[in-house]
Amino acid sequence: MSSENKATGRVVVLVLPDVNLLDLGGPVQAFDAAAQLGAGYRLEFVAAEAGEVRSAQGLSLAGLGPLPVVGPGDLVLVPGPRLPASGPDLPEAAVTWIRDAVPSGARVASVCTGAALLAEAGLLDGRRCTTHWSLVDLMRSRYPRARVRDAVLFVHDGPISTSAGIAAGIDLALSLIEHDHGPALTAAVARDLVVYLRRDGSQRQVSPYLEHRGHLHAGVHRVQDHLAQHLDLPHTLDDLARLANLSPRGLSRAFTAATGCTPLEYHQRLRLDLAANLLAETTLTVEAVATRCGFRDARHFRRLYGARYGMPPSAARPA
Repeated sequence: MSSENKATGRVVVLVLPDVNLLDLGGPVQAFDAAAQLGAGYRLEFVAAEAGEVRSAQGLSLAGLGPLPVVGPGDLVLVPGPRLPASGPDLPEAAVTWIRDAVPSGARVASVCTGAALLAEAGLLDGRRCTTHWSLVDLMRSRYPRARVRDAVLFVHDGPISTSAGIAAGIDLALSLIEHDHGPALTAAVARDLVVYLRRDGSQRQVSPYLEHRGHLHAGVHRVQDHLAQHLDLPHTLDDLARLANLSPRGLSRAFTAATGCTPLEYHQRLRLDLAANLLAETTLTVEAVATRCGFRDARHFRRLYGARYGMPPSAARPA
């Protein structure tokens, strides 16, 4: 996904006739939870014909706005509708509108069968994409120029993102939130939703901010939050244990059981991950990066970085 299209915070949700409620509600709640945590997302709900749309489950959704003008940095979200067996029967106004969204500079993301609208508009021509497993064969035959993948949760290809069925829409939303606001806030959103953070196989290795947060131990989460917010400071096991309302020995057991690593190892992984990002994205010297990440000795930092990533920090600079 390109980082050139900086997010505005506006999420325009296109509600199609016969929309599946979970396809709509899951991603929308993820963006709302992120907004409650300070991400600044603003949700707008629109339809091809303003007013009311009946969902596939029989619930009527009212107060939907008309199709708006979208532009650079806006995100258009298309939850999946229930499609007839004969194939997509989608509002022409929605097809035309979504077709114009990408040239206008907006990002577009579909959930489940919402990919059919993107395909009808030609947005998936030549792009990697995915959809609900039951629609894969139809998509491949009806839209032969789309590079439809199966057995993945979601796919990003330029400004277009698509996801597989239902719960994968939450995974897609979390990935988009991470793109906009980083892994720490995304981990907080996942905790709020009580979901696991997952990636498909084509994505980069999961950030340590996310990798060890798929548990429900409140005390360990408090310690993880504290470590993530104070990367450059030293921490004693006694201090961390007080945050978790546990004994030092109890914290060590609980932390290792929940995350698979010790508090010290987790803190070190966070600092090295931050260092890798700083080396790739800034012109800071290796010594300055080491200091920024809380390493008092640049030589020690170099040794740890080499052991973790298999190369010296100087080799992490972009070509």
